[in-house]
Amino acid sequence: MQHILDAIMAGDTAGEDFANLDVPDHYLAATVHKDEVDMFEGVASRDKDPRQSIHVEDVALPELGPGEALVAVMASAINYNTVWTSIFEPVSTFGFLERYGRLSPLTKRHDLPYHVVGSDLAGVVLRTGPGVTKWKPGQEVVAHCLSVELEAPDGHDDTMMDPEQRIWGFETNFGGLAHVALVKSNQLLPKPDHLTWEEAASPGLVNATAYRQLVSKNGGNMKQGDNVLIWGASGGLGGFATQYAVNGGANPICVVSNEEKAKIVRSMGAEHVINRSEEQWKFWNEDGTKQNPKEWQRLGKKIRELTGGEDIDIVFEHPGRETFGASVYVTRKGGTITTCASTTGFMHEYDNRYLWMNLKRIISSHFANYREAFEANRLIDQGKIHPTLSRTYKLEDVGQASLDVHHNLHQGKVGVLALAPEEGLGVRDHEKRELHLDKINRFRGI
Repeated sequence: MQHILDAIMAGDTAGEDFANLDVPDHYLAATVHKDEVDMFEGVASRDKDPRQSIHVEDVALPELGPGEALVAVMASAINYNTVWTSIFEPVSTFGFLERYGRLSPLTKRHDLPYHVVGSDLAGVVLRTGPGVTKWKPGQEVVAHCLSVELEAPDGHDDTMMDPEQRIWGFETNFGGLAHVALVKSNQLLPKPDHLTWEEAASPGLVNATAYRQLVSKNGGNMKQGDNVLIWGASGGLGGFATQYAVNGGANPICVVSNEEKAKIVRSMGAEHVINRSEEQWKFWNEDGTKQNPKEWQRLGKKIRELTGGEDIDIVFEHPGRETFGASVYVTRKGGTITTCASTTGFMHEYDNRYLWMNLKRIISSHFANYREAFEANRLIDQGKIHPTLSRTYKLEDVGQASLDVHHNLHQGKVGVLALAPEEGLGVRDHEKRELHLDKINRFRGI
């Protein structure tokens, strides 16, 4: 891969020269193995260690199909789906690959005894398959993680509704935590030219997810003046939700776990902050079998103290089981709870009287369609929304990076260098970068 890296590092290699570069038949990638899916059997979720299950190894370069592109990956990032893949929870991802492999002879490439993981990237196009006209070798890109076939009518209004919708690098193979990635060409977006490779790679999945969940008509359809309750407001998802609320003229009520995180969301422009460590809510009893509505009421009272007596218009929900009952309760009559992920548990419980009799809505939200991902990336490029990168690892340390995310030791997003030999490379517009440098570095070292 060195000649490819040299061409990228030169910064002025012509597209036709990229097209003529030899692409090796093997490349370095972070994988999990099908014959190890039972390795953590009987182990508690928290004690499952991605350092044991993730392998960084040479794998064969996949065949390039119609409408696809091979990308030299300069940097990627860790998402919770990589953690879930590495600990084989809630299910092994090899079931996804097997089902995808049955779809066609071309998708059979994905059904392998190993899974190349990762759903973010920033890099350079190396090759494009038949039918690709928009993207050429040598273009600097980022990739969103929506993979769709679009042969059925269902997805042509909203591609997330395609019956063959999948998340690349989680439900498909050949993901971004590698030196090379295979993507569909309609996953590609222009790399923001004021960001480094690792900064540009880090927003992808969470930024577009937050955009759809909160801003898009397919999610919360947020408007100016809305009161938005954001759980984990300085985290991977919440850090973008907070930015969108501030940027869109809404009033974020940011829930964080300590004063350091409170300072982060205030630096984004949030005025209303709730520190969980000070409030010490107990939404569930000690054995986790029953919820405590008095604690919901206490949360609602705290919110009204901050908002001048108003209730919540939109809840940005992603913790799931721990907070969902409270989220439904504190939402105003006619308000909306948008939900994704469920990092504290997938089995949600709430008192339906507060939903049904007050005409509230629960909206499920899952990643984003191409248009939403484009708009989210465009706002990054315009310097209106910024990366939340706090730390960057090397590819060989991807197991440790995943463990840190698994144990919530990170803040914002955790990046991973792939081909990039060091941090700080890839900036093309230094003048624009200087305008936003403090905001770009807001999460660094936290």
